[in-house]
Amino acid sequence: MRTTFSAVVCLCLAFGANTALGGILIHAGRLIDGRSPEPRVKVSIYVEGDRIVRIDEGFTMPGKDDRLISLADQTVMPGLMDMHTHLIGQHSKDAYTEKFFMEQADYALRSTMFARVTLMAGFTTVRELGDNGVNSVALRNAIEKGWVVGPRIFTAGKSLATTGGHADPTNALRGDFKRDAGPVDGVINGTDDARKAVRQRYKDGANLIKLTATGGVLSLAANGQNPQFTMEELKAVVETARDYDMTIAVHAHGTEGIRRAVLAGVTSIEHGTYLTDEVMALMKEKGTYWVPTNMAGEWVAKKSQEPGYFPEIVRPKAAAIGPQMKATFAKGYAAGVKIAFGTDSGVSPHGENAHEFELMVEGGMPPMKAIQSATLVAAQLLKIEDRLGTIEKGKIADIVAVKGNPLENISAMKSVVFVMKDGTVHRQPE
Repeated sequence: MRTTFSAVVCLCLAFGANTALGGILIHAGRLIDGRSPEPRVKVSIYVEGDRIVRIDEGFTMPGKDDRLISLADQTVMPGLMDMHTHLIGQHSKDAYTEKFFMEQADYALRSTMFARVTLMAGFTTVRELGDNGVNSVALRNAIEKGWVVGPRIFTAGKSLATTGGHADPTNALRGDFKRDAGPVDGVINGTDDARKAVRQRYKDGANLIKLTATGGVLSLAANGQNPQFTMEELKAVVETARDYDMTIAVHAHGTEGIRRAVLAGVTSIEHGTYLTDEVMALMKEKGTYWVPTNMAGEWVAKKSQEPGYFPEIVRPKAAAIGPQMKATFAKGYAAGVKIAFGTDSGVSPHGENAHEFELMVEGGMPPMKAIQSATLVAAQLLKIEDRLGTIEKGKIADIVAVKGNPLENISAMKSVVFVMKDGTVHRQPE
């Protein structure tokens, strides 16, 4: 009895000591809260645990046990969200051959480096849209358990393709390597395969579905635009994904593939290079999000000018896509399509995600709208607006800060000096 009583007293004292500890008080010189159309000046944000518990006008005084973080000279905003990343790798001249020399463990360990640099760039949440199996599921779980440092991940696992399609892992291989891949590998032909592939992603632990409705730029295939799923296959994917409460992100460059995907009821179109006025109107009618990934277009177009960097089957596609993506973005924003921020990082280097803001503003999007595309709109796309995407009382404490005023110079988004995720500070001004 005496031992039990002593143990209870010790537990109570420990609990009391923890609750007596203060929170974190942030003095924000300028606050972009993710929802308001205008910034607020001199605001105090009080964080306890992983939550924002109070937001006050002016710089309030911290309690005796509180930790004060002064960001009085910075612009504070919600943690940024990138809706299209590939933390599994980063494109290089060796990208097409490394799978013959790297173990799955190598991919998983390397991805932790890309995850960390993404978080330090201010991106506290990402959608991981396609890896070589379940590596991104393992990475997501490791971050959630605190084993490694990185952003919150919503992953699609292995992308879905049709035979010879953009995400068919056996494309351009020869001999024994050119096997007949199936639904477990993310390759489908027909509606039964489509349902099985979705269920396999659920079994693997994916959060959402990614499919490649058209050809792609970097795949070892000649056509980057042709539709690669039938309407019946697309509908089977969408219907099955909804049964498992999974959203559907769709890689699509060509117009017909985009049109079919939107009609089938997918959640978002990725890239959307050859969007037409008709398809834009259809997306608005259906409420389909668009994730333009301007950075990827710019990067592949630049690299296409380097002799020998891309295989020759890829090079002409890469040269054509960049300028077209830029023109389509300007047209799509003007048309009022719902735009969520995404970079396709892993094509371009990880950690440079904020360059997308510059390209969006160049395309006619106001800086505040560009920032909201990576905060509120991205949270709405992920269906987590009740928890993230804005700085409001009760929300999860994902908060970042940049030097300067990005509303006057959007390039300030590249100068991240403070990163908090789940109430934990990962980066702060020196």
